Amino acid sequence: MRSIYRGSALLLLAALSLGSCKSTEKAISRTVKSNNSVAIGTLPKLQAVVDAGPLTTNSEDGFPDDPGKLFRQELSYHLAESATTGLDVGLDSVQYGYAKLQIIQATQQRTGRVLQIFQMLTLMTPSLLGIPLEWYRTDVRAEVQIIDAHGETIGTYTGQGRSKVRVAMYHGYGQGYGHASRLADVQALRLALDQIRPQLEQAADTVRQQLLSTGPIQEVVGVSLEQ
Repeated sequence: MRSIYRGSALLLLAALSLGSCKSTEKAISRTVKSNNSVAIGTLPKLQAVVDAGPLTTNSEDGFPDDPGKLFRQELSYHLAESATTGLDVGLDSVQYGYAKLQIIQATQQRTGRVLQIFQMLTLMTPSLLGIPLEWYRTDVRAEVQIIDAHGETIGTYTGQGRSKVRVAMYHGYGQGYGHASRLADVQALRLALDQIRPQLEQAADTVRQQLLSTGPIQEVVGVSLEQ
C-alpha cells in the first residue's frame, strides 16, 4: 500500500511539473505588466539600479532577472515622461539620475503540507478537482531610492508585498523549477512597488525639480552606482 501512495505522489508531482497547471510564464508576464494606477509621468528619465539581494538567494527558484524586469517596467510606465513630453523638452535620451531598487527583506514559505497527506491517502483524486497540494507564500520588503547625478539621495520610499500562489493541477501552478515559487516572488515585489508608487506620486514635483537642477548624469564625470 505504501508503494501505491508513493507512486501516486510521484505521478502527481511529475504532472505538476509538466504543464498540467496554469502557465507560469503568462502569469509572470501579466504581473510584470500589470498597472494598478495611472502613470505618474512627471519625472525625467532615470537609470535603473537593482539590488535584489535576498529575493534571489532565499527563494527556491530565484530568477535573478525578474526583479530588474519588473522594476524597469515600473519606471517606464509609472515614472518616466512619455516619449512626446520627453522630446518636447529635450529629455528623450538624457538620464537625470538613478532609481535604485533594493530588496531589504524577502522570505518564502511553503504551507499546506497537511493537504499533501490528505491527497496521498485519497490516491491524489482531489487534485484532479483542483484542490491544492500546497501554497508558496513570499513576503518582500522593498525600498526605492531616487538619487541625483551627483550620487545624493533625494528620497527613499518603502513598501511591503505578500503573495500566495497555489500549487494544483489545472487550477494552480506547478511545483517544478521556475513555477509557483518564482511567481510568488514576482507577485510579492509587484505588490511592494504598488505601495511605493503613491509615495513617489506625492513627492514627484519636488523630486523632479531637484533632479533637473543637478543636471544629467552624462555631465558628471566619475559618478557611478554599482548595479
